[in-house]
Amino acid sequence: MRKIVVVLKGYPRLSETFIAQELLGLERAGFDLILVALRRPTDAKRHPVHDEIKAPVHYLPEYLHKEPLRVLRSLFAYLLRPGFWRALGSLAADLPRDFTRNRVRRFGQALVLAAEWPEDAGWLHAHFAHTPASVTRYASQLRGLPWSCSAHAKDIWTSADWDLAGKLASARWTVTCTKTGFDRLKTLANGNSSVHLSYHGLDLDRFGSFGEARKQHDGSAPDEPVIVLSVGRAVEKKGYDTLLEALALLPGDLAWRFEHIGGGEELERLKALAQKLGLDGRVSWKGALAQEEVLEHYRCADIFALACRITANGDRDGLPNVLVEAASQRLACVSTDISGVPELLSPDETGLLVPTENPIALAQALERLIRDPVLRASLGDAAERRVRGNFDHMASIGQLKELFEREWRAAE
Repeated sequence: MRKIVVVLKGYPRLSETFIAQELLGLERAGFDLILVALRRPTDAKRHPVHDEIKAPVHYLPEYLHKEPLRVLRSLFAYLLRPGFWRALGSLAADLPRDFTRNRVRRFGQALVLAAEWPEDAGWLHAHFAHTPASVTRYASQLRGLPWSCSAHAKDIWTSADWDLAGKLASARWTVTCTKTGFDRLKTLANGNSSVHLSYHGLDLDRFGSFGEARKQHDGSAPDEPVIVLSVGRAVEKKGYDTLLEALALLPGDLAWRFEHIGGGEELERLKALAQKLGLDGRVSWKGALAQEEVLEHYRCADIFALACRITANGDRDGLPNVLVEAASQRLACVSTDISGVPELLSPDETGLLVPTENPIALAQALERLIRDPVLRASLGDAAERRVRGNFDHMASIGQLKELFEREWRAAE
């Protein structure tokens, strides 16, 4: 049981450093991991933490029709085993409620995982409660092995209630990283499974204290602009269109510059919007950067902004890791009052919070921070204290270690 197969949607991913640092923490705590990804990497860069993880990576067929022989071999290997009929029964129950190719694909991926099972592995753990958990649940039935799950944000809020409830009942336990997500899962579990709140936190050795004094720019000098930074994928739930609209509402005589770090499907649309709003010359698009480069930008910026929103299909952030990273560097943060953000940013104490989808309120908060370097310093200092006191990732590693070891003690 002590060798754990960890199922991931994709690996490695620049946007999922919180998962990578957890994997590294578990390895350093003595766990033997094997990583199984549903997708191959698409990012051109890697974070240093990815190179420190020693676990081998096994890739399942992303699309079954592209590796038919591999899928057929797995099917024939399991067709006469009792586990096949258990898993097939679950698929038969799921299909009427989710009659999609995606559902069949997850069953096929689970077959490949079960047939190519790593020697001596005795536990499955899924990161994300949507597609990775579907594969993991089917694979656990095929192999007759226990599984557990880490749920995060999108997976909690865009999955159907019946799907989440079934997975919660099937998994030995589930952890999640925000109080809002925890409350939703506890309700769906209805006492039938074990759900735990476990903040990801940061590797505080990697994000050491920033001891230098920040400049006291107040937006009054054109040659000394206040730097507003945001880090995140250019996708709908990040609210970058709202942030650009807020920047366009700032007084014309205020000196500031906006820098964005990240890739994403909406990047070109956002660049066009910035041009339409007359922000040319004040906006820099840095693209995807490695973690050490992002850290340097945190330390050079004056304000961190993220306009998180809830999309029409329910997708949203949990507690964006980039907010925790920025706060760890004494950077004054402004964001929206959704999901887990208020669990880090207390208004006028450790940051500023505004209503979502409100560029006017966001512009007012940004102007306030731009004009007041003393407030920026006060918020940044308090935010760093909160991060270093409550968001050390070793606390989360300790929780996971205890959960796994409790299972192993019970099995002995």
